Amino acid sequence: MDNVIRSRIPGTFYRRPSPEEAPYKEAGDRVVTGDVIGLIEVMKTFHEVKSEIDGIVERFEVEDADAVMAGEVLVVLR
Repeated sequence: MDNVIRSRIPGTFYRRPSPEEAPYKEAGDRVVTGDVIGLIEVMKTFHEVKSEIDGIVERFEVEDADAVMAGEVLVVLR
Protein backbone atom coordinates (compact mmCIF):
# COMPACT_ATOMS: atom_id res chain seq x y z
CA MET A 1 0.00 0.00 0.00
CA ASP A 2 1.27 3.42 -0.93
CA ASN A 3 -1.09 5.24 1.41
CA VAL A 4 0.34 4.05 4.72
CA ILE A 5 2.87 5.19 7.30
CA ARG A 6 5.03 2.36 8.61
CA SER A 7 7.28 2.00 11.60
CA ARG A 8 10.95 2.14 10.67
CA ILE A 9 12.06 0.56 13.95
CA PRO A 10 10.67 -1.79 16.59
CA GLY A 11 9.57 -0.30 19.89
CA THR A 12 6.54 1.18 21.64
CA PHE A 13 4.33 3.53 19.61
CA TYR A 14 2.89 6.64 21.26
CA ARG A 15 0.30 8.90 19.62
CA ARG A 16 0.99 11.89 21.89
CA PRO A 17 4.13 13.73 23.05
CA SER A 18 3.22 13.14 26.73
CA PRO A 19 0.27 11.68 28.64
CA GLU A 20 -1.06 15.19 29.39
CA GLU A 21 -1.03 16.39 25.77
CA ALA A 22 -3.37 15.82 22.84
CA PRO A 23 -2.49 13.25 20.17
CA TYR A 24 -0.38 14.46 17.25
CA LYS A 25 -3.11 13.42 14.78
CA GLU A 26 -6.63 11.98 14.86
CA ALA A 27 -8.75 10.26 12.22
CA GLY A 28 -9.89 12.90 9.73
CA ASP A 29 -6.84 15.15 10.23
CA ARG A 30 -4.82 16.30 7.22
CA VAL A 31 -1.20 15.12 7.10
CA VAL A 32 1.55 16.63 4.96
CA THR A 33 5.04 15.34 4.35
CA GLY A 34 7.15 15.92 7.46
CA ASP A 35 4.27 16.01 9.95
CA VAL A 36 4.93 14.07 13.16
CA ILE A 37 2.20 11.48 13.70
CA GLY A 38 3.67 9.78 16.76
CA LEU A 39 6.74 8.60 18.64
CA ILE A 40 8.46 5.26 18.96
CA GLU A 41 10.28 4.60 22.21
CA VAL A 42 13.26 2.28 22.24
CA MET A 43 15.20 1.88 25.50
CA LYS A 44 13.98 5.25 26.89
CA THR A 45 14.88 7.07 23.66
CA PHE A 46 12.04 8.60 21.64
CA HIS A 47 12.09 8.75 17.83
CA GLU A 48 9.62 10.88 15.88
CA VAL A 49 7.51 9.12 13.26
CA LYS A 50 7.08 11.53 10.35
CA SER A 51 4.84 11.18 7.35
CA GLU A 52 6.54 10.79 3.99
CA ILE A 53 3.28 11.37 2.08
CA ASP A 54 0.35 13.78 2.09
CA GLY A 55 -3.21 12.69 2.88
CA ILE A 56 -5.96 12.48 5.45
CA VAL A 57 -5.78 10.05 8.38
CA GLU A 58 -8.30 7.30 7.69
CA ARG A 59 -7.38 5.18 10.71
CA PHE A 60 -4.63 4.13 13.08
CA GLU A 61 -3.74 0.45 12.83
CA VAL A 62 -2.16 0.39 16.30
CA GLU A 63 -3.26 1.79 19.65
CA ASP A 64 -1.37 4.21 21.87
CA ALA A 65 1.42 2.39 23.78
CA ASP A 66 1.28 -0.72 21.54
CA ALA A 67 4.46 -2.60 20.77
CA VAL A 68 5.31 -2.37 17.05
CA MET A 69 7.73 -4.09 14.73
CA ALA A 70 9.84 -2.52 11.98
CA GLY A 71 7.74 -2.29 8.81
CA GLU A 72 4.41 -2.52 10.65
CA VAL A 73 1.65 -0.23 9.36
CA LEU A 74 0.87 2.49 11.88
CA VAL A 75 -1.52 4.74 9.95
CA VAL A 76 -3.64 4.43 6.81
CA LEU A 77 -4.15 7.64 4.82
CA ARG A 78 -6.63 8.45 2.08
